[in-house]
Amino acid sequence: MSLWPRRHLLLGLALLALGALLGLGVTPAFAARPDMASLASAIDTAVREEMTAGHIPGAVVLVGDRDGILYQGAWGLRRVLPDTAPMTADTIFDLASLTKVLVTTTAIMQLVERGKVHLEAPVSRYWPAFAANGKAAITVEALLTHTSGLRADLDRARRWDGAAEARALLLAEMPLSPPGERFRYSDINFLVLGEVVRRVSGLPLDRYAARHIFRPLGMTDTRFVPPAAWRPRIAPTDVQDGMLRWGKVSDPAAYHLGGVAGHAGVFGTAADLARFARMLLNGGTLGKRRMLKASTITRMVEPHVLPGGTTRGLGWDRTSPYAGGQDTAFGPGSYGHTGYTGTSLWVDPNRGCYLIILTSRLHPDGKGDARPLRRRLAEAVAAAWAPPVLTGIDVLAAQGFAPLLGKRVALLTNQTGVDRQGHRTADLLSGAAGVHLALLLSPEHGPAGDREGRVASGTDAATGVPILSLYGSSRRPPPEAMAGLDAIVIDIQDAGARFYTYATTMAYVLEAAAAAHVPVYVLDRPNPITATAVQGPVLDADRRSFTGYFTLPVRHGMTLGELASLFNAENNIGAALTVVPMQGYRRDRWYDETDLHWINPSPNLRSVNEATLYPGVALIEGSAVSVGRGTATPFEVVGAPWIDGPALADVLQARAIPGIQFAPATFTPTADRYAGLPCQGVRLTVTDRTTLDSPLLGVELAAALHRLYPQRFTLDDTLGLIGSKATVEAIRSGVDPRAIAAGWDADLAAFKALRAKHLLYP
Repeated sequence: MSLWPRRHLLLGLALLALGALLGLGVTPAFAARPDMASLASAIDTAVREEMTAGHIPGAVVLVGDRDGILYQGAWGLRRVLPDTAPMTADTIFDLASLTKVLVTTTAIMQLVERGKVHLEAPVSRYWPAFAANGKAAITVEALLTHTSGLRADLDRARRWDGAAEARALLLAEMPLSPPGERFRYSDINFLVLGEVVRRVSGLPLDRYAARHIFRPLGMTDTRFVPPAAWRPRIAPTDVQDGMLRWGKVSDPAAYHLGGVAGHAGVFGTAADLARFARMLLNGGTLGKRRMLKASTITRMVEPHVLPGGTTRGLGWDRTSPYAGGQDTAFGPGSYGHTGYTGTSLWVDPNRGCYLIILTSRLHPDGKGDARPLRRRLAEAVAAAWAPPVLTGIDVLAAQGFAPLLGKRVALLTNQTGVDRQGHRTADLLSGAAGVHLALLLSPEHGPAGDREGRVASGTDAATGVPILSLYGSSRRPPPEAMAGLDAIVIDIQDAGARFYTYATTMAYVLEAAAAAHVPVYVLDRPNPITATAVQGPVLDADRRSFTGYFTLPVRHGMTLGELASLFNAENNIGAALTVVPMQGYRRDRWYDETDLHWINPSPNLRSVNEATLYPGVALIEGSAVSVGRGTATPFEVVGAPWIDGPALADVLQARAIPGIQFAPATFTPTADRYAGLPCQGVRLTVTDRTTLDSPLLGVELAAALHRLYPQRFTLDDTLGLIGSKATVEAIRSGVDPRAIAAGWDADLAAFKALRAKHLLYP
């Protein structure tokens, strides 16, 4: 029986959701290859600085993608003893624990595919004597995930040599803890797995690797026990027992086994490792040769959340102290392994790339350190790609929905709550084993985001889960809706404007959850108009309402998760709040600069362009004008039957507002204000969205309309969305809109200081 029944949680809907993320050979929409000249410069700087610091004598670094090598470089010295030799790209390294994944894990998974090994089976099925000394319950999977309970290594104080003595020592081992109780990285686990490969396949591990892995992949410079002819190209490691380990494996246990072991012993080059990495990224194939099934690779690298919070695949590292920062740099979905001699291989299916770092950091005195270089290069490579943005639901799914296991969950969402592959968050939670989706909550515009006005409650057709509308008879969840819930999840796309009501609905849910002592998880999403611009008047404290929950400026420059943090702390809600942050998101990115698919968050926000105009144009829609609702281009036109379009366009165009142009327009709305009536007005064309101050645009519109049509345009009707009595009065008094905007500076500075405490992204 598996030690983790949830291992297959993601098979089904969640596996479909993560397929592209975990390297099934499916290529999702990725950004173009990075600027390799800039990346090469960053790599060169990092390697040279690490050599200068004395951490490494030299290095070979390789970056590639599914199709081949993008960049490779060599620096420093291959050896400093007994003479010096320069590092070259074809240098052969002692790969140390990369052996665990290159050979032993791959071999086990090949044998699993052939039905000769079962991960859930006890090791004693394949090596009966192994059951001695309390090891009968240890499974193959427990060895692969380092949860067997066995020690980290054989006793190095005891002298032994040869495979027979090693087997005797392994049989004598007693677990330090029961299987599955804790994660303990252990070479013994892979020594045992190497023996399993030998017993099941009938081949010694080195011959198995050569026949079934290295030769099929064309890894001609990779093998156990390199021949003497390779010695000039090999980077030596340290001195042990008075002898320089040069062409002999550095690891003591592998050395005493004659150089062949399941945990260490393989020598190889960066170019050969690149062939192996390409096979992984291409779903188990390289050229016409298939090494593993795509489904096997998925099973091999899918995350196992282990006791203590470490996440591992089968053999492969996901997030652990051994990753050296490569896991956090590349983010969820990435995996790899490191070697004690200063080697590492990290694969990122999200970006479709891999990073290989080969150093001989033990040479010559055993005191080097490759960890800083690993972290620096991983950060450089990860940053060089415009990484795919993983929203909160993608991150949560990559964690196996761990925080929600065993819980009755409510979900506040609508049509925008989907993962990267377009699967609804509601379906993912409903289909996740161990998660009980008990209730759906819907905001304004309903669960499909296509309704105007009050929305009734109902039932979700796909899941059968009841839907409680929070834009119907009540805008707050009643206490009875909270009864029996263990968690509330919020996954919804905000628009980046203070008066967009989804943030208020989220806040009301936070308040209800706090009162009921129910934890809340906000799955974060991008601010579509960037989370950097902070613009417009700050809401008057006495004007809080459903369209203004907190004293925010019109354009707050925060994601919904950051707003949740701010509301919870600064409004003293006190909910047990967890924000599941995005990966790969930068706050200066517009939505269309991510690779996420645009979904209209509400009926009249149909593009990033309209979302850009919304915080400005919407400021005047409380008055007697149409802002284009009921047309094909809402918020891109402004008009009314009583407006002279050319005259209004001339006035606005003369203002030379940065980032925007105006032209006369005629349109007839089919719905909302002036439905069926021809309207004259202006069409707004964004020429530079970065320089556009959209709330200033709204004040410019209000000032022009007030001046031209004081009897028809009721300025007081704009107060609800402008939110600042002082701003409205300044417009009424004829103050220049630029001067009005300058008057916001002090309040904006105070808000930015408050906001800074809750920002999650660079």
